[in-house]
Amino acid sequence: MTKVLIVETNVQVYHGTTDPTGLWLGESSEFVDEMQRAGIACDYVSPRGGFVPLDPRSMRYTDDAIMAVYQDPDFIERGLRNTLKPADVNPADYAAIYYTGGHGVMWDFPDNPELQAIARAIDAHQGYLASVCHGIAGLLNVQDAQGRYLIAGKTITGFTATEERLAGKRKVVPFLNRDVARQHGAHFQQKRFYTDYAVQDGRLITGQNPFSVRSVARKLIKELKN
Repeated sequence: MTKVLIVETNVQVYHGTTDPTGLWLGESSEFVDEMQRAGIACDYVSPRGGFVPLDPRSMRYTDDAIMAVYQDPDFIERGLRNTLKPADVNPADYAAIYYTGGHGVMWDFPDNPELQAIARAIDAHQGYLASVCHGIAGLLNVQDAQGRYLIAGKTITGFTATEERLAGKRKVVPFLNRDVARQHGAHFQQKRFYTDYAVQDGRLITGQNPFSVRSVARKLIKELKN
C-alpha cells in the first residue's frame, strides 16, 4: 500500500511571546482530503509525538472539505491527539513525506535530527519530499549521507518574506525561508503573495502558502499513481 507521512508541529506559541500558533489546519486537512480521494493512506508524526495544537487564525479559512476532515474521528485521533513520535516511524513504509505549516514549525522542524533522518531515508529509497508554506523549514537543513543539502541545486518555494510582513510576523520568526534556502544552494521562487503556487523539481514538491496545498497534493498524487 502506498502511504504518505504527514509532519505536524507541537509548538503552541510564537517563541518569546504568549501569542498562540500551531498547525495551519487546512495545510493538513486539505492534503488529507486529496489523498483520501486518491485512495492513498496517511500517517501523522510530530517532533514530540502526541498532541498537535491548531493555529487559531487558520480556523477563519475553513470550508466544508476542511471541516469534514477536521471532524473525522480518525483525523482527530491520529492527526491531532496522538500523532506518532519519530522513533515510531519506519521510513521504508512511506513513498513520501509531507511537511505541513503554521508558524510553529519554524521552531521545531528545522533542526530535528530524527525527522531529518526520516526524510533522508525516504529520499534515499527514491521517495518524494513535499511541503507547503512554512513546512519548507523541515527540508531546509536536511543533508544526504555526503553532507550535501537535499535542496541544493533544486527549485523550491515556501512562505515568503512579503507574506511574513503581511502576516505581521517578519520580526517574530527566527529566519526567512528564502534566505536559508539560498544559503543552502536552492533556487527559491515565488509568485504574488497569497497566490496558489506549487513547484516540482524531480522528487521535491513544494508550495508557497496555505492556498497551495491542493496543488502540492495533486502533483504528488500524479507521481504516486504513475
